[in-house]
Formats: sequence, C-alpha cells, structure tokens
Amino acid sequence: MMAIKQKFNSFESVFPPELLFPVLETFLLALLVSVFICMLNVLTERWHGRFSFDIDVNSIQKVHKNMVSRTGGVAIVAGVLAVPFYGGLFGYPLALQTEANTLILLLLLAALPAFLAGIIEDLTKQVSVRTRLCAILTSAVLAAWLVEAHLPRLDIWALDGVLHWLPVSFAMTAFAVAGVSNAINIVDGFNGVAGGTIVVILAGTGFLAWQDGDLVVTLLALAGMGSTIGFLLLNYPTGRLFMGDGGAYFIGFWAAEVAVLTIVRNPGINAWQILAIYAYPVIEVLFSMYRRKILRSALVGAPDRLHLHSLFYRRVACNKIRIAPYAWRRNAGVACFVTAWLSAATIAAVLLGDTVPAAVALVLAQMVVYVAVYMRLVRGHWGRCRHPAVILGLRPQRRRGAI
Repeated sequence: MMAIKQKFNSFESVFPPELLFPVLETFLLALLVSVFICMLNVLTERWHGRFSFDIDVNSIQKVHKNMVSRTGGVAIVAGVLAVPFYGGLFGYPLALQTEANTLILLLLLAALPAFLAGIIEDLTKQVSVRTRLCAILTSAVLAAWLVEAHLPRLDIWALDGVLHWLPVSFAMTAFAVAGVSNAINIVDGFNGVAGGTIVVILAGTGFLAWQDGDLVVTLLALAGMGSTIGFLLLNYPTGRLFMGDGGAYFIGFWAAEVAVLTIVRNPGINAWQILAIYAYPVIEVLFSMYRRKILRSALVGAPDRLHLHSLFYRRVACNKIRIAPYAWRRNAGVACFVTAWLSAATIAAVLLGDTVPAAVALVLAQMVVYVAVYMRLVRGHWGRCRHPAVILGLRPQRRRGAI
C-alpha cells in the first residue's frame, strides 16, 4: 500500500505546479477542436453523405441499421493538429514547446499514409486490406526515421541484443505499430469501444510518462485523449458519427507511437508494463488471426462476428439489456464491458507492473482471462466440467453417457 500511495503522491514532486495548466490546456484544446469538427461533420452530412455514409449495413460484422458518416477520423486528426498550431500560449517553457510541437508535427506527417489509406477506404470502399497494411507499415517506418521512434529493447534477453541492429529494430517496431493500429480497427465495431480503448490506454501510458518525468510524451498522450473524447461526444452512446478506418488507423498509430516513445525515452519503464496496458487490443488481433487462419482456414483479413465484443453483444447485451424505448442501448452496453475490463487491467499494470516479472504475469493473466471469457461466450456456459483445460477450450468437455 505504501508503494501505491507513493505513486500518487509523486505528482507534485515530478512537475512544478506551473506546468499543470499547459498540460490541461493541451487536453482541452484537442477536445474542443475535435468536437467542433465532429459537429460540423454531422451538420453537413447532406453534402458529403453520398461519399461518407456507411451504406452497407448488412455486412456480417455490422449491427447498426442507419446510414452514418464514417469520417470521424478527420476530427480526431484536427484535434491533434490544433495542439502545435494553437497550444503553448499560456505557460509552456520555450524549449518544451518547441520539442513537443516538432514531435507532434513529425508524427502527423508520418501518420499520413495510414490515415489516407483509411479515409480513402471510408469514402470509396475500394482500398484492399493489403494496401492499408502497407500504408500502416510505411507510417511506422517513417516515424522510426523522423523521430527515432524504434524499439531499443523488449526486455526479452534473447531479442534485446538483436534490437541494437537498426534494421531489426525498425522491423520489430513496424510490426508492433501495425498490430496496434489494426487492433483498434478490429475493436471498432460498437459505439464507444475503440474510442474508450484509446482513452484508457493513453491515460495509462501518459501516467507512466508523467511519473517518469517525460512531459513531452504526456502531452502526446493528452492530445490523443482529448481529440478522441471530442469524437466520443458525438459517437457515444447513440452513434451519430463513426470513426471509420481513417480514424481507427490514425489514432491506433498515435497510441502505438506513444507506447514506443515511452519505451525509447524512459529506460525506467519496462516494455512489458506497456504491453500489459495494451494487452486487450493486442490479444484481440492475435487471437483473431489464429481463429481465422488456423481454426477456420479463412483469410486473416476476412470480417466475422466472432470477436470478443461481438460475442458479448449477442450473448449478454441482447439478452440482458432492454432496448425499449432506446434501440441504441445494447450497442452502447458493449463499450461499458470493454472499458471496465481495460480500466481494471490498466490500473493493475500501472500500480503493479513496474518490474518485468510482475508485468509478464499481468500479461499472461489477461491472456488466460480473455480465453476463458471468450470460451464462455462461445459455449453459452462455463462448461459442465470445472477443469481449467475445459474452461479454456484446450480440450473438449467429456460427453455424458446415455442414461
């Protein structure tokens, strides 16, 4: 308990009070610009709707019935972009302002391929999965080159020595960034799920950076949080505006780069602690690849209705949540489940994951819980046998003999 109290009491000792206002300013600026662009987006739907509406409401993974604009990502980008252009007017030290603004602009430049591939898909529905993946990988390599955002370590003995070789570091970083970006796009299936995921993981990562004295990464996290919350004000709970592929790829890329820069700039923060914060979306994308390729012999990028959040919607929300007189209640209920899961995992990672063994244990615990809950939702019950291997789906439950 003493260690936990020290974590919360260290705020004032890490940063002087005069820096608290600029930090709050960054968050509010990104939020206000984002919500303004979102409102403008909704008000002008009659002009851009024929391009931006999600017309295909009958796809296998869709649950909404109305046509909604998929261009919420424009507002998220605008919220982040506002920080270097209008921020720093009320108290940033000049050196800090220059470093933070330069870093944000360079990351925005690096994010362009991923964002453009996504937003063009939102408008035309004609960009292939392979093209979008290549765009995200390009953005990750650009960020590694422009701001030196490439992983110097993974806190895995066998790999850390190899990461000193720059091509390997670039490749591992590109793989990790692409994984997180695609993970956010995968969980973006219900109102507030992707946005809530981003807010929670950026809050956890920003907290660690703040605690370690890295105000620049804290500002990056707050810019992403503010712009995402601005979008959520129109997206949640009724789904008035969607993030779209452009928004999901961009904010997923942003969250991934915040994680990479936290590891690069703060040797005291272990990589497994960051992974423990990002575990849910990472596990989701890895398990989806395994399920599609190995279990179902389908294309890795093929959409389906077997994600954890999709199963929760069908098994729990549709059975437990009454929709009258508001049809959006079941859709919105999924975000409560995901956000509660993520919040608990992030708090545990921040408070308990400051050593590699503890952080590894937290990641493994999340994997076990994920698989157990997933199998419970697939079956509709925990399994008549209480054996852990049956609960986790590692072996089928024994059939009862005829009576």
